Amino acid sequence: MDGMGSVKYAELGAFLRSRRERIRPADVGLPAGPRRRVSGLRRDEVAQLAGASVDYYNELERGAGSQPSEQMIAALARALRLTADERDYLYHLADRPVPVHGGAASHVHPGMLDLLSRLTSTPAQVITDLHVTLVQNPLAVALLGDHSGFRGARASFVHRWFTDPDARRLYPEADHEAQSRAFVADLRAAAARRDAKDAEANSMIGALLGISSEFATLWADHDVAFRRDDRKRLNHPTLGLIEVNCLNLFSEDGRQRLLWFTPAVGTDSAGLLDLLAVVGTQDIVEPTR
Repeated sequence: MDGMGSVKYAELGAFLRSRRERIRPADVGLPAGPRRRVSGLRRDEVAQLAGASVDYYNELERGAGSQPSEQMIAALARALRLTADERDYLYHLADRPVPVHGGAASHVHPGMLDLLSRLTSTPAQVITDLHVTLVQNPLAVALLGDHSGFRGARASFVHRWFTDPDARRLYPEADHEAQSRAFVADLRAAAARRDAKDAEANSMIGALLGISSEFATLWADHDVAFRRDDRKRLNHPTLGLIEVNCLNLFSEDGRQRLLWFTPAVGTDSAGLLDLLAVVGTQDIVEPTR
């Protein structure tokens, strides 16, 4: 469907506007400013938060323009701090199917998204229990690379770890064996927390068992352990080796995790992390495809 002239798309525009007007700038980490003419967010602020052009967002609120993609709907839901029900309604108004839970377009828990917006001085991101990255702050992109372009099975870093050698460039080769074992133990723990018939987890595990002999060998060991507090060594193409503590905050159902990275004590990583804002985004992971 090319146009957005139907009654439903007019409702989409009205719904976006109503959600925009209820949010204070401070709720999303924006300064209020001394001369605001609106009580909620401005259209350009929503566009900025969602990674869209101002013209495109203006067209959406007018009920015009092209049908938004599933990725854009997910970005708007996060920008506007929609609840899960509101997010599903937005997909309905846009004539898009609600994505399955756990995919790259999954709805980020609002509380985690709020915390992420407040973590401005340290790398942080929200991932699913199957290691699909949902949202990253700029410092996480600078440290780990941009994960927003991965789709399908490749959206999971665990899947990429066992199927694409380029994904392992993030860690020193000496750490690969330990990382592989930790990923498999964590995946088994995550699958156990889900329903035994969970199609998403079972599909991922089945695919990896058929593709990777390394995964199959480790899976047969039956190790079970969630990754909670890790000390990691990360390869950065500009700054070199960075040692960090990776801390985890789990959602109530365990399906999402807020990760943030702090410098490891006794290393020079604090200064290196400070340089991330200067270095900016870099391509540390394999190209998306």
